[in-house]
Amino acid sequence: MAKEVAALEKGAACCGWSRSGERLAMGSVDGSVSIYNSSSSPSSKWKAHASGVVDVVWLPPECGDALACISGDGTLSLWEEVEEGSQPVTWKMCKLFDSSSYQILDVQFGVFSTSIKMVVAYSDCHVKIYELLDLLELDKWQLQAEFQNVTDSVSRFGRPSCLSASIAWNPQRGENQQASFVLGFNSDLPQFNSPKIWEFEEAHQRWLLVAELVLSEDEGDRVHAVAWAPNIGRPYEIIAVATCKGIAVWHIGLNPESDGRLPTEKVALLSGHDDEVWQLEWDMGGMTLASTGADDMVRLWQCNLNGVWHEQATLDCS
Repeated sequence: MAKEVAALEKGAACCGWSRSGERLAMGSVDGSVSIYNSSSSPSSKWKAHASGVVDVVWLPPECGDALACISGDGTLSLWEEVEEGSQPVTWKMCKLFDSSSYQILDVQFGVFSTSIKMVVAYSDCHVKIYELLDLLELDKWQLQAEFQNVTDSVSRFGRPSCLSASIAWNPQRGENQQASFVLGFNSDLPQFNSPKIWEFEEAHQRWLLVAELVLSEDEGDRVHAVAWAPNIGRPYEIIAVATCKGIAVWHIGLNPESDGRLPTEKVALLSGHDDEVWQLEWDMGGMTLASTGADDMVRLWQCNLNGVWHEQATLDCS
């Protein structure tokens, strides 16, 4: 049975749960950010940006209580919660990423044995990867790499204009696990849109394209959301991709083929939302996929023992 856990203030534009699921951050159209704990009233509220906040993302718990905020003006700010003696808890800005030419569209964080990595996607369909070596110094991010989400030379395609982007890290954290993430765009140039998996090659300290999740009939489809499922013992990875055609479920093999690419297979196309899908999220076991969209519905999807995906439950949020 569904139960309401919080009623957000008027003007709410976005929200995000902490990794523990115990705290909720809300970004507002007036540029403020509110933090909700267990009560219906925010425990903290502050002005983060002059423009509206369009996305909030919690940093990994290894960084303490910290939050990334994307503004409608295209800037990204990082904030951390501080407590000094008997003074009330406050949030202070640690870092501001300002792009004068292109807007920041999405940001996601990956945790690794020696560092935290941050992927930032921009409105010209390029991506920057930053690295944080000291988890207590949230102002000391180092630029590790920068590239565009294409398989060939950028000069062949011209300059894209992108409305949105979606990033999902591989959630596995094994010692021998290479850092990898999937990235898709919603742009006016089809070559940039298809979800691509990028993997970090330690030997040469570079990011390599290892898979592209697209079939010939899907080329150019604008991507609205991606989600990488946790893997508990499967001989393949699962990634969900939302486009105008529905939600595609992909299997990605673990062993590269002769050309260095990972084998991919589209195993399902889920339909049920009456409008654009906005967000995808997997449960901790990678067994249930949640989707939400412009039809104000949350839908839960599962795969049965015969490998057939089906809608398990719905929640009307209107």
